[in-house]
Amino acid sequence: MKTFAQAIDLIDDPDRIATYERYHTQIWPEVTRGLRALGIERMHIWRTGNRLFMTFEAPDDFNPDRDYQTYTENARCREWDELMRSYQRRIPSVTNTDDGWWTPMDLVFDLEAQHS
Repeated sequence: MKTFAQAIDLIDDPDRIATYERYHTQIWPEVTRGLRALGIERMHIWRTGNRLFMTFEAPDDFNPDRDYQTYTENARCREWDELMRSYQRRIPSVTNTDDGWWTPMDLVFDLEAQHS
């Protein structure tokens, strides 16, 4: 399994941020099934201000650019994705030149990889 990290911003409006968080307390079951069908076993999203930081674990051959959005082949998952995008905006980044919505992040440090 590989761990992926990505970031995105929410539209900077406290009411919209609160609504976005409420949606994530009761994610639609089709969405969780769709993500698990992709092989995603764990996913966490953190927030500070209007910045979101997401990590997820997926199979070694998983390619977020190629594989992630395939869960939207399900109409209910596509509806969720479009709804969530209405709360989000790409982060300003010179490295985000691809067509991805979330900005991928590079691993800088891994404590487990350090040997004493």
